[in-house]
This record gives sequence, structure tokens and C-alpha cells, in this order.
Amino acid sequence: MRQARNRHSLSSLSELNITPLLDLAFVLLIIFMITAPFLAESANLIIPSSKASNEAIDPSKVFTVSIDKNLSTELDGKSVEQQSLPTEIRQLQELHPGMGVIIKAHHQLQVQELVGVMDAIRAAGVAKVGVVTKPATE
Repeated sequence: MRQARNRHSLSSLSELNITPLLDLAFVLLIIFMITAPFLAESANLIIPSSKASNEAIDPSKVFTVSIDKNLSTELDGKSVEQQSLPTEIRQLQELHPGMGVIIKAHHQLQVQELVGVMDAIRAAGVAKVGVVTKPATE
């Protein structure tokens, strides 16, 4: 009798239900079919890298340059002509060596204008320059 019971339990193990396995396979197939077109259209991007150090800057040595869409420029809240910006920044650089500059640009400002201001800041000798952005509220 014991042998008959063992044979019955062994035979029940050989009858596996593969329906859940097929369901899983079809779900995965559908997911891959949906995501495959998005992967084909992705752009090949090469992310830039930098060897610049990520040392923290003393907050008292960080100055802000604000530019609105009409090209009005302010240096820490004080109105400055764009032509005199490098001179003003050089004077600050002499007083605060190792300073950093944050540029706050209007979202409708042309990119070339922003690059021109960044170049002027770099020409003044400031190596730590950042750009602050915030999403448009429309």
C-alpha cells in the first residue's frame, strides 16, 4: 500500500500547471512591444564630463548676476551695464579670491546672450560659474 501512495504523489508532481507561466510570458512580450519603439527613437547622447573640483564655495564669496529678457544686468541687486560687467567682476575677484558667480537668466533670454555673459565672467578670471534655472509657470 505504501508503494501505491508514493506513486500517486510522484505522479501529481509531474503535472505542473503552466498557465501562470504563459500569462507572465505574454505580459512581458506586451511590455517589450510597447517600449521597443521608444528605445529606437532615443538620441545617442554623450554626457560631458569635467575634471573641475567639486569643492564647496563659501556663501559669502558667491555673487549673483541677473539678466532679464531686455538685457538689463544686475550684479548682486545693483544695476550694471553689460560692457562694464567684466571690470566689476575683476574688482570683486581682487577683493574675494576664489569667488563664484551664479547667473540668473530670464527664460526668454536668447542662449547666445547668456553665453556672452558667461564668457565675460570667465574673461574676468572667475572659474566657478553656475546658471540658475526655474520652470516656467504657464
